[in-house]
Amino acid sequence: MRDYYKILGVSKSASAEEIKKAYYKLAHKYHPSRKDGNEKKFKEINEAYQILSNKEKRNQYDRFGQVFERGKGFGPGFDHVGRGFDFQWAWTRPGIDFEFDLKDLGDMMEELFSFDSQREKRDLKKGGDIKIDVEISLEDCLQEKKKEINLRKYIPCSRCQGKGAEPGTKIKECFSCRGTGRVQQIKKTFFGSYTRYIVCPECKGEGNRPEKLCNVCGGEGRIRGEEKIEIQIPAGIDLNQLLIVQGKGDAGKRGAKSGDLYVRILIKPHPLFKRKGDDLYCQLATSFSQAALGDEVEVPSLDKKKIILKIPPGSQSGKILRISGKGIPHFGRPGRGNLYVKLEVKIPKKLTKKQKELLEKLKEEGI
Repeated sequence: MRDYYKILGVSKSASAEEIKKAYYKLAHKYHPSRKDGNEKKFKEINEAYQILSNKEKRNQYDRFGQVFERGKGFGPGFDHVGRGFDFQWAWTRPGIDFEFDLKDLGDMMEELFSFDSQREKRDLKKGGDIKIDVEISLEDCLQEKKKEINLRKYIPCSRCQGKGAEPGTKIKECFSCRGTGRVQQIKKTFFGSYTRYIVCPECKGEGNRPEKLCNVCGGEGRIRGEEKIEIQIPAGIDLNQLLIVQGKGDAGKRGAKSGDLYVRILIKPHPLFKRKGDDLYCQLATSFSQAALGDEVEVPSLDKKKIILKIPPGSQSGKILRISGKGIPHFGRPGRGNLYVKLEVKIPKKLTKKQKELLEKLKEEGI
């Protein structure tokens, strides 16, 4: 014997309202029209609800563990005790005065249990967003820079000025939806009739229609074309950082709002410098005497400005020296990162006679 309470996941003392809520929740979850639906489970849920939602049948089931009406009062689909609702029988049996489709229940459940049923209608005319990559040099990160690009996208139609109507003609309110962009749809299901709002099929949700469509854009108010766009690249921008240029995506239909342009920044590798955050790193070749005795040397600079580095006496190869404030500008705030210089002491492969003599003397001194 099937345990109808267990099938619906409620206790034997559950109220009619609790049984109803449990049924709708499970029916929505296991509806066969859903990707993860289960028709067998769905049939069991319906059978359990048909018994437990009826006070008389529920009393019989609680007392005897079954219902003895042999289908009376069950309505189409219940043909004998224990069989439950036969969907195939309900669909094909002659004389049934309603149309039942599994998809109807899914639609109705969506209307009844959708948490965003009050959300605003999606703007079907708004232009799409565009995503592009723009490559800059490491030097370009030092100060704000303007970059022009030619972008292939939807642009407003010049003939109709984006209105979608042939010049000299009017744009009229849609007769079907009276300008609302939505129409009522009444559906009859096994569970009864219900009303929902759908996008108007005549105006595609726009609420109006051109009296005569533009000969160039066909009524869309936009065409494929090319636009020159200027992008402001802030100082301190980093690799993969995203810039948003509002209103520079695809033009919307019939003068509607344009989409946005999303620009991902790529930075070319530099032959001398490596960037880590807002800090710069480079290597500096030094002679043995400079490392041993110390020296003041000029180091490379990303902005071509002269930078003098003081090498302390006794510096070892691999030692890293810091020069404050000579890195990349901080993004959106004052100041700059640091420049880190790694010393690389070079050992000459060939020596002159005099150099050898001097090194021999240093060797005698233990150096």
